[in-house]
Amino acid sequence: MKQWKVWAVSLLFFALCACAREGTASGTEGLPVQAGESALSWDSLAWSGSLELTYAQQFSVDYAQEGFARIIIDGSVYLLVPEDGLCPADVPEEVVVLRRPLENIYLQATAAMDCFRQLDAIDAVTLSGTQEEGWYIPEARQAMEDGRMVYAGKYSAPDYELIKSQNCDLALESTMIYHNPEVKEQLERLGIPVLVERSSYESHPLGRMEWVKLYGVLLGLEEAADIYFNDQLEQLAPILGRENTGKTVAFFSITSNGSVTVRKPGDYIAKAIALAGGVYVLQNLPGEENALSTMNIQMETFYQEAKDADILIYNSAIEADLDTLAQLTAKSAPLTDFKAVQNGDVWCTGKSMFQESQSVGDMILDIHTILTEPDSSQLTYLHRLT
Repeated sequence: MKQWKVWAVSLLFFALCACAREGTASGTEGLPVQAGESALSWDSLAWSGSLELTYAQQFSVDYAQEGFARIIIDGSVYLLVPEDGLCPADVPEEVVVLRRPLENIYLQATAAMDCFRQLDAIDAVTLSGTQEEGWYIPEARQAMEDGRMVYAGKYSAPDYELIKSQNCDLALESTMIYHNPEVKEQLERLGIPVLVERSSYESHPLGRMEWVKLYGVLLGLEEAADIYFNDQLEQLAPILGRENTGKTVAFFSITSNGSVTVRKPGDYIAKAIALAGGVYVLQNLPGEENALSTMNIQMETFYQEAKDADILIYNSAIEADLDTLAQLTAKSAPLTDFKAVQNGDVWCTGKSMFQESQSVGDMILDIHTILTEPDSSQLTYLHRLT
């Protein structure tokens, strides 16, 4: 009996795959396509305008007549077709076709959830690649508690049958999917378009925030996205124009084996510190530049570079939040010699900060506050260790 059940499930899965193979990776199969001599074709689309971007460089959006949008991310091209519109004829196979409304999204890229939240569009995400207890965004957790969003497997092992049965219209993946290319291929074989999110590759901190505009395009909420992003810039305007304080800041965490995880000088956190009016103290770290924004160094090196830093910020994203200096120095005794520890100028991040991709603006404001007027009552993501 057990073998029969396994055989039956396998047969169902391969039947789904067989149906999906009738389509193509572009996703044009199943969409009404324009026909006739007067119909629009891919080559006849006239791209007459572009989405205005101030900081973001990892995506672009061009517009054509009749509501079409062309999105380009790291060389991948997506055609966004308006609701009830006909898909142009002769769309190249490598172009991924998306159709509004996108309302059954499988979201594995956790950094994107905050954009949906800020646009009041979390209900467009019905399938989660993160389990309920893994969400630090209250609205996402609540959606899972209410059953409006269900767990559909992590990036490396999605529940294909569930995703297909829920009429998923977009799989929104992080670049982790490139470690399991077979997953992306399988989703596409099932007729589910895949978009890979790359906001973490933005070189400017505010470029990460500007990805909210991309989700505004996808969801038909461009105006709301523009208003939100411009409001964030207005809040930051008084800070960005000020002279640097010259105070040095180290951003770090301690691993279980006693080494120190720090941000590279070109990382967005290091740049956010500069925008806030500080100086990232770890400017001369050894090692080559690569896609990773962090690196591990020995405590001896960290001691040399950061012992005299004016401010220490402990990153609690991986382990539990810290509340006291004693908890910090228990992780590594040499920290007791640090100037910031002795002066009580040590701060800790909240665990939600890195999941909330739109936190960059508030984080810059927080850092500026502790550099200039250390009043913890005004902070969003940082708290002082006592």
